[in-house]
Amino acid sequence: MTDNAPPADPQAEQLARIHHLLRLALTVTVLVVSIWLVGDVLMVLFAATLVAVILHNLAGHLERRTRLPYWVALSIVVLIIISALTALIWSSGPEISEQALRLRAALSEQARTLRDRMDDSTPGRMILDNLPSSFGGNEHSSGGSGFGSIAGSMTGFVTSAFGAAGTLAVILIAGLYFAISPEIYVNGMLRLVPREYRMRTRDLLLTAGQTLWAWTAGQALDMTVVGLLSFIGLWIIGVPLALALGVVAGLANFIPYIGAFVGAVPAVLIGLSQGTREGLTVLGLYAAIQFFEGNVMAPLIQRHAVKMPPGLTILSQTIFGTILGIPGLILASPLTAALLAMMDRATPQLSDDERV
Repeated sequence: MTDNAPPADPQAEQLARIHHLLRLALTVTVLVVSIWLVGDVLMVLFAATLVAVILHNLAGHLERRTRLPYWVALSIVVLIIISALTALIWSSGPEISEQALRLRAALSEQARTLRDRMDDSTPGRMILDNLPSSFGGNEHSSGGSGFGSIAGSMTGFVTSAFGAAGTLAVILIAGLYFAISPEIYVNGMLRLVPREYRMRTRDLLLTAGQTLWAWTAGQALDMTVVGLLSFIGLWIIGVPLALALGVVAGLANFIPYIGAFVGAVPAVLIGLSQGTREGLTVLGLYAAIQFFEGNVMAPLIQRHAVKMPPGLTILSQTIFGTILGIPGLILASPLTAALLAMMDRATPQLSDDERV
């Protein structure tokens, strides 16, 4: 005869659930406030981690193929990247710089022309009156105070202290140091985790690293194809500044979906400055390129890289862009890809009868 376990106390179970919910709510609140206060610093840290993942995986591939020591392979990878950038700047740098300056001047002129046309019509004036001044509108945002101003000053610390070039240098240098000895930083993070969760956390970190590498490799190929197709198409059409516009289209495609629109706007404006027919031709060219990218390139890349639902991608860009500004918008997709991979690894799969 076996002894029956004593019945559980319903009140104790309810208190345990309440305690769990309160602890979860507190954790989420602390996390959100931390991201709000030091979001720029976290974005710099994540960008440096992304650079480290790229360098580490490139060096790892070279190490496995050549049997060279890791530090030698990493040095070769860094030298190849620096040499390639130097050669690009030496051969095409003056032309790209000249076209970039001309592109900026042309876009500024087109923006002034568009604003003048909108200012001459009632609907246009309504749009300008409700558009923030940072976007060329007439609405002036009032400065915050109190805790909000503290958050703004904290999140703008990196930009105000170093500037864009300095921040980029910090990202590259930190990423290089992370790539030189990644185990030091990963093991340091694991020491902060309770012992019973360390193996699980280690597995999740490795999963995130592999996902970031797969996403970056696939996106780099996608950016290269879009940039080349844009340059060749604009050059054939006869649109001025084709090289600079192709570079802009390729770089903008780092941001899925939204980047396609951002990269197309300058080219369409330049095309419209040549005439309505040219502007519509450029618009058709970019529509064809994005159709090819979305229906041919993306499925091929996602077979070997990371597949993210479009709705979730756009939603993550909206959330991170709202909270963290432009850096959050740029890094939303790789960050979401890593978080999704970690969640998929940490949670059990649905059974057939549980699926919708």
